[in-house]
Amino acid sequence: MILYEYPCNERVRALLRVEHLFDRLFFFAKTAEVHHHQIAVATLFDLLDISERTDLRGAVLQDLERQRAALAALREHPGVEARTVDTMLAEIQSVAAELGAQGRIGQELRDNEWLASLRGRLAVPGGSSQVDMPSYYSWQIRPAEERTADLHRWITPFLPLYKGLALILRVLRDSGDVADVAAREGAYQEMLGGKIFQLLRVWVDEAHNIFPEMSANKYVIWVRFATQDRELKPQPVTTDVAFRLARCNL
Repeated sequence: MILYEYPCNERVRALLRVEHLFDRLFFFAKTAEVHHHQIAVATLFDLLDISERTDLRGAVLQDLERQRAALAALREHPGVEARTVDTMLAEIQSVAAELGAQGRIGQELRDNEWLASLRGRLAVPGGSSQVDMPSYYSWQIRPAEERTADLHRWITPFLPLYKGLALILRVLRDSGDVADVAAREGAYQEMLGGKIFQLLRVWVDEAHNIFPEMSANKYVIWVRFATQDRELKPQPVTTDVAFRLARCNL
């Protein structure tokens, strides 16, 4: 089954985008291949850009506090296993404390003159070539162990943010019950009556070679399935599609 996710608000959309960057960063940083390390460095600068444009640290801390309050209230409900909730509350407290004790995210990278210069060169198409920045080429031909150690040192200041982000999305995803539903003639609609969700998750059989286009508000959820023609242009599916749907909210 292939999983597709749809954020129902801009806050969750921003978190998913940052999660995507972290996934890419960790994937390319863990190998010894120099071209993978080039992508890891560029992705690291993407995270730095996002951290500068928005108060990402503050937003994650607010979400952690919101989840802590929601779980604390849930703990009093009958049928809720208090030990499980207490474990989650302790994890939230630990992650929030680590992130809250941190200063401006990525400041160590900003203070590194060489990285600041490289960041500017990477913004220019082809600007990271040995012609424009021979010191970057010199770094790339160093032993893989040295490059990997440098990457890990540069990534470390971002780890408290990643832990907070990952915890928020894990709790949010776990909040949704998965249901088997069907899209009649490729379209599914569900009236909500004012119920607000933060995230939709759709699983579809890989063999169908289709993908969902989703939208939602406080009144209705729409899921429409499409496929792609030879030019990769989306084309609507007109047959019934069985899929799985989770509506997530805290």
